[in-house]
Amino acid sequence: MKYIIIGLGIFGSSLAEKLTQAGHEVIGVDKVMSKVELLKDKIAHTICLDASDAQAISNLPLKDTDVVVIAIGEDAGANIMATAVMKQYKAKRIISRAVTPLHRTVLEAMGITEIVHPEEETADRWAKKLNVKGIIDSFELTDDHYIVEAKLPEPFLDKPLEELNFPNKYNVLVLNVVSEHDTKDNSGITKKIRKMQAMANSQTVIKANDLVILYGRMNDIKRVLQKE
Repeated sequence: MKYIIIGLGIFGSSLAEKLTQAGHEVIGVDKVMSKVELLKDKIAHTICLDASDAQAISNLPLKDTDVVVIAIGEDAGANIMATAVMKQYKAKRIISRAVTPLHRTVLEAMGITEIVHPEEETADRWAKKLNVKGIIDSFELTDDHYIVEAKLPEPFLDKPLEELNFPNKYNVLVLNVVSEHDTKDNSGITKKIRKMQAMANSQTVIKANDLVILYGRMNDIKRVLQKE
């Protein structure tokens, strides 16, 4: 996959390196040349430009990019402007960093649904979320075992877990199911409401909009999520 990461501070540069190490093509962008220079030999491409400048952004290969991450943290205004420019250019998927609750509210009002809080979430955790299709979130329990929140691919939908037999076929356990639906708050902002269902059992059936909580080794979980 191809990523553009805007803002090469501690979080942005770390995420860029981890995604590169996972085999992805990463373009790192920052308006400070010293930050660009530090990363130029560690990722595919580095570019020095102001991401809040719509004309400058037009030079980036946005049509060929799968995900744009706005990792700017020191300047909320610049973050919001860069996010607005990416919305203007219709980037396929935008993930933006929020520094304060108000900043998050502004991003939500702009229609951004994936928001990063680096003070609470590590670059390593986001690299895992972005590296495997279907993963919404993940928690590393040991060096080998994870609890992952994910969307299952179509072959696993509308069938009871007893029939799917994840433990024997994939060495993965389905712990629980989360249903999700949209609602609007008093400000008219659309937000997703999540409801945890009862503990998964042999008769549990996963629907298209459900999220599942999986437990197992990451390689085994990948086999489940990459099934076509």
